[in-house]
Amino acid sequence: MIAMIFIAIVLIVAFILIYRRNTGSNVYKYITTSVGSAYDRYAPYSFKVVRDKVKRLGQEYTPRQYALQIVAFAVGAAIISYLYFYSLVWCIVYVAFAVMLVPYLAYLRCKRLYSEFIFEQIQVYTTNVIMEFATTQSFVKSLEGVYESGVLDDPVKSDVRIMIDMAYKNGTINESIDFMNNKYDYYIIRNMHQLFYQINNEGATDASASLDNMLLDVDMLVEGVYRDRIDRAAFHKKFLQFGFVLYFMVMLVQFLLGTERYISILEIWYVQLLMHGIVLINTYFLLNGEKFYNENVGAE
Repeated sequence: MIAMIFIAIVLIVAFILIYRRNTGSNVYKYITTSVGSAYDRYAPYSFKVVRDKVKRLGQEYTPRQYALQIVAFAVGAAIISYLYFYSLVWCIVYVAFAVMLVPYLAYLRCKRLYSEFIFEQIQVYTTNVIMEFATTQSFVKSLEGVYESGVLDDPVKSDVRIMIDMAYKNGTINESIDFMNNKYDYYIIRNMHQLFYQINNEGATDASASLDNMLLDVDMLVEGVYRDRIDRAAFHKKFLQFGFVLYFMVMLVQFLLGTERYISILEIWYVQLLMHGIVLINTYFLLNGEKFYNENVGAE
């Protein structure tokens, strides 16, 4: 309990020092601006692009939400580490470690949102190109119609423009199709492009039935993906609840042994090592689950 009071005092003193050094300015704004500047400076370029897109979509966390997440992680880590070790030193170490996880979790979340956005754009691209082809009977004209319709957003919109330019430059759609297949490795794109390749190069006279079937395949795929997202979100919530409950199993041990007895056996080095192992393994379990949930979005 004394350790928790000491940590609270340290945080209050740090806040006062920052406030006194920034008189007349918003301390909260100063902290979030400083953290944001450091983050933008050292984050990988690819992630900066992804994060900027998530911001444009209006799905990025606000500075307030990030601040609340940091506070929640710090408080949670302080409580858990103190219950395990009753040590101020380890309390500070685990709080610092927990706060450092926030950028990594933000990275995973942005990758998931960006992947979901790209899949939605691919679905819009394939559906509209097929519908445009029913009218124009030309793959390039279909691309131009979709590009000019405004239904696409970057980066897919810019890539469609590149496909159009390639087609006019080379006089064939082959290079355009290869470019898009390599850029977006989705089987719905490859199947659609293969069909248009056959129509264009083999002179298929009536492909309306095949195109209609492909539209049905796209609809079924999209339905399956959204159903999968709902199921995964529900499982993810239960997974996190289970993971956090595991941390507090130490309370059951203390209840069975008694707090004083538990603290006394903590002085044995291998018992303390075992406790660290439990905390780290459970943390790895949670992080691995988060990584799977955010990276394997079930697009196809």
